[in-house]
Amino acid sequence: MMFDHLRDTYFEESAELLESAYAQLALLAEGTHDADTVHALFRAVHSIKGGGGAFGLDRVVGLAHAMETLLDLLREGELAMEPPLIALLLRGADALADLLTAERGGEGAPQGFEDNLVAAFHQAAGSARTSPASIDTAPAPPAGGGGASGWQISFRPHPALLRNANEPLLLVRELARLGPLTVKVDAAALPALECIEPEDAYLGWSFTLQAGVDRTAVEEVFEFVADDCDLVIEPMEPASGGVALDEPAGGSSPAAFPGSPSEAVAARHETPAPAASVRVDVAKIDRLVNLVGELVINQAMLVQLGSTLPPSLCPGLVGGLETLSQHLRELQEGVMAIRTQPVRSVFSRMPRLVRELSGQLGKDVRLVITGEATEIDKTVVERLADPLTHLLRNALDHGIEPSAERQTAGKPGQGTVCLGAEQRGGRIVIEVSDDGRGIDRARVLARARERGLVAPDAVLGDAETDELIFLPSFSTAAEVSAVSGRGVGMDVVRRDIQALGGRIAVESRHGAGSRFLLSLPLTLAVLDGLVVSVGRQAYIVPIAAIVESLRPRSGDIHALVGHGEMLAIRGAYIPLLPLHRCFGIPDAERDPARGIVVIVETDSDRQIGLLVDDLVGQQQVVVKSLDANYGPIPGTGGATILGDGRVALILDIPGLGYGAQSSSVPAPTPASQPQPALH
Repeated sequence: MMFDHLRDTYFEESAELLESAYAQLALLAEGTHDADTVHALFRAVHSIKGGGGAFGLDRVVGLAHAMETLLDLLREGELAMEPPLIALLLRGADALADLLTAERGGEGAPQGFEDNLVAAFHQAAGSARTSPASIDTAPAPPAGGGGASGWQISFRPHPALLRNANEPLLLVRELARLGPLTVKVDAAALPALECIEPEDAYLGWSFTLQAGVDRTAVEEVFEFVADDCDLVIEPMEPASGGVALDEPAGGSSPAAFPGSPSEAVAARHETPAPAASVRVDVAKIDRLVNLVGELVINQAMLVQLGSTLPPSLCPGLVGGLETLSQHLRELQEGVMAIRTQPVRSVFSRMPRLVRELSGQLGKDVRLVITGEATEIDKTVVERLADPLTHLLRNALDHGIEPSAERQTAGKPGQGTVCLGAEQRGGRIVIEVSDDGRGIDRARVLARARERGLVAPDAVLGDAETDELIFLPSFSTAAEVSAVSGRGVGMDVVRRDIQALGGRIAVESRHGAGSRFLLSLPLTLAVLDGLVVSVGRQAYIVPIAAIVESLRPRSGDIHALVGHGEMLAIRGAYIPLLPLHRCFGIPDAERDPARGIVVIVETDSDRQIGLLVDDLVGQQQVVVKSLDANYGPIPGTGGATILGDGRVALILDIPGLGYGAQSSSVPAPTPASQPQPALH
């Protein structure tokens, strides 16, 4: 059972290491790399190899070893960084990911799956080592190098070597592959039985390797444990003329002398210590988040009760509640930070998709990724992979034209697809865009009429026509292919995004490309909100979306036929959205000049003015989902409990903005959508 847990941890860590490897490979492909880029890539592959050896994943180890051999030549400057080589490394990372996935599933990849790649890596490494350039520029071989008939090796592990998931037996096996090996165990440091720490390393070994191999080959065996041991490698037959050039006098450890090969190996591992981390089950974090939410509710209730007491009755109460509020906010921010993670984890999978699909379609496409450090809730990140995959496949298949067609249209032969993420107004907006041909609206409309999805005499605007691509089983592909044509895709994307509490919108220009905007909630359990009153009801406006609030003058309100009332402010016109009309509240203030307008910004950078009766105050609120226990209410993103125990709805600003843009906000009525009563 423990072994299974450790094995699962290895695969999780390998997935993170592959994300890092893909990030470094992207820098190499863009030509923006430096020496640290290759070092980071080497470390990622090397760590995957080391862990794979501990779990007997020989095929993973073999492929990773071939990759790291090539990477070692790159970081030593013995091989030039060229596009074919970068492409080979990308193929290697893809194959490594496939091998790990197959091993984790218990199936295993088909035999010979990686053989051609391993051979290609060995061929590239071999050509570098035999090329005149590498021979001329490499340092002179040490006197005890290839001329030695064998090596005497002293290996003394540090106590922590075993705790770092290293296995000495694997080192012995690696040495034995180099030639005849004699092993002698040194048990001098072994303490009495009652003093033994099970996880500490006490034994040492002396090896006699009867093989005329290069010193580098011996060092590579111990490279993964270079920081966790004392290692001395001495030639059995040093060259005449005294002390061997690669060994210090007196037989001391080479790592103690500048310029020695062992020091060069050790120096490559002298990286800043990684931050300590603990893997925690997501369910435990969810429970912690819920508890923090309940604490916020209790704190709000205490503040409400404290405000009703005379200050003289308990003078320290107000100060204590303020201190509690500060500590609770810090606790909330800390818990939320644990629950979120960068979208990089899902974005890093997309370059491979674009590479493979562009090759399959015979198109030259470049993927540009931005905002991969944007953080969002872990559950949302995990469910983004499928929608983004559909959107990118759609962009490459339907959007990007073949190179010849692009050049005829005056465009660069290489198409560009952009994938980006950023935080706007308390939500995450993910953009997938391309510079292709755009949506062929005439073809979309004709296809919709052909399938009976649109009346033959219906007249649709551009935005309405674009929305047709989200209809179930809709496709404009002339024939079914491995990429598209079955009508399964865009409707699934919308459904998946809506299931996450988000929305998707499309913008397109004929001949200039399309842009899909995915607006997703941060799904944080606690947020800062402004409590506003509308009649006897209270609503929460997320602070992050608020631009300003004001009481307008009568002369600033203008009626626009077909669009309702507009607010003139600083030379601009902002549509007014009376909340009493959206939610069917009869006893609310209807005169904008006697109410208050809260100007908010939607995720499409548009501003709307929410007409409310009054501003109650700012406070932290706990987001409670309505979908699970009640059902979705248009224009809301959840509910919360106020300090006095009343229930208030949290406004979904982007959703309200979408309704305002459509000149028809989806408005529940008291009869069809009863509102939570506030007493």
